[in-house]
Amino acid sequence: MDSNPEVLALKEKLKQAEVAYHMAAEMSQFKAGFLARISHELRSPLNSLIGLHQIILSDLCEDPAEEREFVAQAHTSALKMVALLDEILKVARTEYGTNQLEIQPVQLAQVLAQVYDLTHLQAANRNLRLQVMPADPEIYVMADHRWLRQVLVNLVDTPLKLMEEGNITVSVHPDAASGYVRILIEDERPASTWGDPVDLLRSVPEIDKSADENFTLSPGLTLLICQTLLELMKGCLEVLAVPSPGAESNMTRIQCSIPLMIPQTPLLGQEGK
Repeated sequence: MDSNPEVLALKEKLKQAEVAYHMAAEMSQFKAGFLARISHELRSPLNSLIGLHQIILSDLCEDPAEEREFVAQAHTSALKMVALLDEILKVARTEYGTNQLEIQPVQLAQVLAQVYDLTHLQAANRNLRLQVMPADPEIYVMADHRWLRQVLVNLVDTPLKLMEEGNITVSVHPDAASGYVRILIEDERPASTWGDPVDLLRSVPEIDKSADENFTLSPGLTLLICQTLLELMKGCLEVLAVPSPGAESNMTRIQCSIPLMIPQTPLLGQEGK
């Protein structure tokens, strides 16, 4: 077995590149296989709903209390399906113009502050360290404020639900030459969450079911929705690095690019007009 550090490092990079490639392929094929992918998300609550109803209809419950409990569980599954469909419809209506995007100059520092306000309590409850690095208040991007905030909340919220310990960091890297701001989200989610690069639409494994009973999309579908929303705002989402089993680093790096607002400079000889 080859123990050359350079060879091992190269193999590790190849593994990460393979997962990133599969993620990019899934994203590019999202629209083409939209219904098939949504079926992955719907299958779990739908199967649960059918199974619970079959038990009730077959009179297999031990007593009325157990029957009532199963009805409550079926109701929860139905609510999950409705919530999923609502999320998909909101994005679809935005994509096809029914819901208009409000693209305008948005102060990035304000958006990041709101993202922190919406996620830091969950991080504290899970004993995770969340750092949202302050952005220059002079940085403005061209985006829909509401959707940009939702994208960033989703990208922070997903690792929060997957991690038992570790750090999540959000940092801003403006690139005036390209006309974009790069927002980097780095987290230390388990390598197992990227274990099957082809099927990215797994359900979120519930580390602590009692801590969060709210409906959540799978990590794969969350990424695909964020990618779609960023594209509508002339931006993009990239998976730069993912952990692999046995690797020294378990860092996931996801980058959002959003257009910078370029200040209008006066034409030569028209200053002060």
